[in-house]
Amino acid sequence: MKNILVVGGAGYIGSHVAYDLNDKGYDTIIYDDLSTGFEGNLDCRSTFIKGSIFDEALLDKALKNVDTVIHLAALKNAGESMIKPTKYAEHNIYGSLKLIKACIKNNIKNFIFSSSAAVYGKPKYLPVDENHPMNPINYYGYTKLCIEQNLIWFNKIKNLRISCLRYFNAAGYDMNGRIKCKETNSGNLLPIVMEVLSGQRKKLQVYGDDYDTPDGTCLRDYIHVSDLASAHVSAINYLENNSEPLILNLATGNSFSVYDVIKETEITTRKKIEYEVVGRRFGDPDKLYSKSIKANKLLNWEPKSSNLKTIIDSMWRIYK
Repeated sequence: MKNILVVGGAGYIGSHVAYDLNDKGYDTIIYDDLSTGFEGNLDCRSTFIKGSIFDEALLDKALKNVDTVIHLAALKNAGESMIKPTKYAEHNIYGSLKLIKACIKNNIKNFIFSSSAAVYGKPKYLPVDENHPMNPINYYGYTKLCIEQNLIWFNKIKNLRISCLRYFNAAGYDMNGRIKCKETNSGNLLPIVMEVLSGQRKKLQVYGDDYDTPDGTCLRDYIHVSDLASAHVSAINYLENNSEPLILNLATGNSFSVYDVIKETEITTRKKIEYEVVGRRFGDPDKLYSKSIKANKLLNWEPKSSNLKTIIDSMWRIYK
């Protein structure tokens, strides 16, 4: 039986990962300071430790008899990272390095890192693959790239087996309705759409409709969070038998515009979305999507719940 420490396991993605691990028979420990996560997201099958990644003594205790660490504890608002870069440096870079240091000290074998498509920046070609140049256009993306590069060095020097999973646009909720706590202060399109529908916001702001896309709004690749979770389980199995770094994109190969999302949401929920077009946000590429060819080849993984209607329906069941 493998013991897995899920750091950030009370958060949006982390809680889905923990549920999937428990469903597949792993013993899980959730380590979270609850600054952005929720106690209500916790799977009762997991052991829960409330703690900070800056608490070395508590980390040492949490890491006893652990085989694999999954690191999902990070700040993730790209826009905020450009306004408060020192906050993101402290948490995403320094905090991650503290966690990696504790893992090395406690002889952890496997380290799975929650990375992001933001490491690529503006795409030079599409679909983006793992060989695409990495040139982040926001500080958040840089923090992810910085930790990826450090992990590659620790793999070489300390034989830490690593996987960096580069998410595209995570969305949706557990298909069984077990995770009910909603994200707060999300900067992502679908949660904001849901907040408009549920009355938490008056209207949606569409950041530009003059992009080089069919309808003028940005195209993005949306992947169901449960599909992301299953990739983490597959990555554990891979690292048990391979020492080479595993660096993968997790995406669908499909892309939808902001207007596509609005239209499909109105059809699925039978509710009207109020929106207004405002100026572009700095750094938003016209199009960003990928194909998970490498993940399919190495992990035999493919997204199963990531069609847009399923994503929207699973979110609306929680938000309504």
